[in-house]
Parts: sequence; structure tokens; C-alpha cells
Amino acid sequence: MKKNNIDKRTLFAETPVPKALMTMAIPTIISQMINLIYNMVDAFFIGRTGNSYMMAATTVTLTMVMMNVALSNLFGIGGGSLVARKMGAGAPEEARRVGAFSVYAATALALVYSVLIGLFLDPILRFLGASDATVDYARSYALIVIVLGSLPSILSLTLAHLLRNTGFSGQASMGLSMGGILNCVLDPLFMFVLLPRGQEVTGAAIATALSNLVSCAYLLWAYVRATRVVPLSYRPGDAKAMDRGNIRALLSVGVPSAILTGLFDLANICVNIIAAAHSDLVLAGMGIVMKVERVPNAVNIGICQGMLPIVAFNYASGNHSRMKEVMRTARLSGLVISFICMALFEFFADQAVSVFLSTSAGDTATALATVGYAALFLRIRCLASPVQFINYSTSYSMQAVGNGRGTLLHAFVRELVFYIPLMFLLDRLFGEVGLAAALPVGEACGAVFALWLMNKWLRKHGGEE
Repeated sequence: MKKNNIDKRTLFAETPVPKALMTMAIPTIISQMINLIYNMVDAFFIGRTGNSYMMAATTVTLTMVMMNVALSNLFGIGGGSLVARKMGAGAPEEARRVGAFSVYAATALALVYSVLIGLFLDPILRFLGASDATVDYARSYALIVIVLGSLPSILSLTLAHLLRNTGFSGQASMGLSMGGILNCVLDPLFMFVLLPRGQEVTGAAIATALSNLVSCAYLLWAYVRATRVVPLSYRPGDAKAMDRGNIRALLSVGVPSAILTGLFDLANICVNIIAAAHSDLVLAGMGIVMKVERVPNAVNIGICQGMLPIVAFNYASGNHSRMKEVMRTARLSGLVISFICMALFEFFADQAVSVFLSTSAGDTATALATVGYAALFLRIRCLASPVQFINYSTSYSMQAVGNGRGTLLHAFVRELVFYIPLMFLLDRLFGEVGLAAALPVGEACGAVFALWLMNKWLRKHGGEE
């Protein structure tokens, strides 16, 4: 036990920054990529049907699935960041209480979310842009994946954050990756073998829910084992002993992180509503792009999640020069990846979007129109990738140091002041092309504001930057 704790402290405090960041980030990137495949595999296999209306239905439900991520961030990133800071400050008992409280609070929150979605499912789907042609598909998917499956999904993500922030990045990645690999196997089985033709969306939902359940079971097992060597706990008594000061500290980071993801989800809802007002095919095309562009996002979020515990530990221990070196190294790595992905998408947009919708099955004319919209949108929206990473890395850095107020302010300004208003304005001026262009313009404005916020904080708390 003692040796393992020493190893984690050495990794966070003494290992050369590039090596430490790679050690934490590579497993996280791998899990993010597999989790990305996990989330995209449903759309990929549904796309084999050539049915644009099924694709539009998965686009409608994507925002509900992403809300699972927002809710898991509340106690996953909030609790994980606080655990890392408590470890850096040499307070293991408090860290254990934070871990236990996060697990039980995430479980309760997931149950409440499932019940609320179940009670108001149809009105929510209509609000999100479901039409008469897509609502039945969307309903069948949401009932299984959200109403029945939110608990294992939210709990899995929360446990992964807690494990990652105590140095168990590999185990967190293994748990999430396991679900992704299993989903790739179960999707075609349920969609094309076990269920009749026309039930492909239901088959995809069943496969996803079962994969989430297996992933959650593994992560619970890994979390229990981790409690033997790092300051984490699953005991109800530790959760009850969580004092108000630590709850406030957890929420000061968790709430902004959840709101950040929730506002991102709100922006996607607005995109869906505006796109659906043009046509179901524009909505389906935008949905394809939202999946393709998540490739660089997954890599960059993996870098940021790997960075977070190292920054949090060194901030709490007072090693601000190392803290800032980690931030700079992560930022440079993410920008390089973002520019490479942007160039690839510009040259190979048609090939990238065609992966998600067959133009030789089903209604060929609607499929070709949908792919045409998607390629156009991708070439425009991929320009946002570098500035989007600046927003991610700055937000995660502020979360790591407990700057919840700055994280929250950045989230509101980025989405509510820049991106969403630009979405409506540019769509009104230039139609669906303007809707796509709102992302790079809005993210660029948000990135400028984020850098100003972070540098202001660093001058005050971390020395000149």
C-alpha cells in the first residue's frame, strides 16, 4: 500500500513532465477513442440501412446521452479533482470521504434523471427536434439507453474519473474500453440477427445498455480494489462523514464542469432544432458531422483529463512552476493534433462522412443528399478544432486548481454569449452554411476569453505567466 502511494506521488511530483503527461494521458486517450467508437458504432451500423430518418433519430437522442456525461462530471470531475488536491495536501481521510460521497451521490442523481426522462419522454423528444418520421425510432432508443440505462452509464463515468485522479488511469481506461469493444460485437448481433428488420434502432439500444452494464461492473470491481492502496472509499459511513466545506469545494468544481457539458449539450439541442427546421436530411447530415468531429475532441479531452490530476496535485503541493509546465505541454500537444485533424478533414470530408451512411442501400436519393450536407458541414466546422482545444485545456486547468467561478463564467460566456447567439444569427443570414460556421467563430471568441481568464488567475495565484 505504502509503495503504491509513493509511486503515485512520484509520478505527479517528480517524473519529467512529458513522461508524466504521457503516462496519464495515453490510457485516457485510448479509452476516449474506444468510448468514441462505442458511441459511434450505433450510428455506423444504423447507417448501413441507408435510412436517413433512423440517423436523424439517433441525432435527436444524442443530446440526451450527452447529458449523462454532464451529470457524471458533477461528482466525477468535481470529486476527482478534490481527491487529487487532498492527496497533494496530505489529507487521505478527507480524500476517502470525498470518494465515497461522489459514488453515492452520482448513483442518486442517475436514478432521478432516469425517472424524469421516463415521465416526460415524448415532449422532450419533440422539443429536441423529433418529427413524425423519426419520433418512434427516437423513443425506442431513449427508453432503453436513457430511462433504463442511465445508472450504469453515469456511475461508470464517475468511477472512471475517480480512478484516473488517483493515478489509476489504466484501469479507468480498461473499464470504459471494455464497454466500447463489447458494443461493437453486440450491435450487429442485436440489429441484424436477433431482432427483425425495421428494429435496428431498438437492437442498437439494447446492445449499448448491456455494454454499459458490463463496463460499470468492471469499474466497480476496480474501484473497490483501488481503495486498498489509495485514499478512496465506498463505505456509506465515509460518505455520511463528508463535511459541508468539502461538499462546497466539490460542487465549486463539479457544478461548473457539469454546466459546461450541459451548455455544450444545450448548444447541440439548438443546432438540432435549427437543422430540423430546414429538413430531416439537414438534421441527419449535422448529426453525422457531430460524430466525425468527435475524433479530435476525444483525443484532446483525453489529454486534458490526463493533465488534470497532475495540475491539481502540484497546485495543492505548491509546485506552481511544474503546474504551469504541465499546462503548457498539454496545450502544445493538443494544438498539434487539432491542426493535423483539421487538415485531414478538409481533404477527406466526403470519405469521412460516407462511413456513417450507406448510399447504396435504402433510399439512395435521400442518402446522397444527407452525405452532401454532412461533407459541407464538416469542412466548415472542423476549422474550430484548434480553438476548441484551447477552450477545453483552459477549462480543465481551472477545474484542476479549484477555480470553479472562472470555469462557470467561461462556460456561460462561451456558449450563451458567443456560440448560441451566433448560431441563430448566422443561420438567419446564410442558412445551413451559417449554422455550421457558427462553431468556429463562437469557439474562437470563447478561446480568447478563456486565455484571458486563465492568465488573470495565474498572475494572481501562480506567479507571472
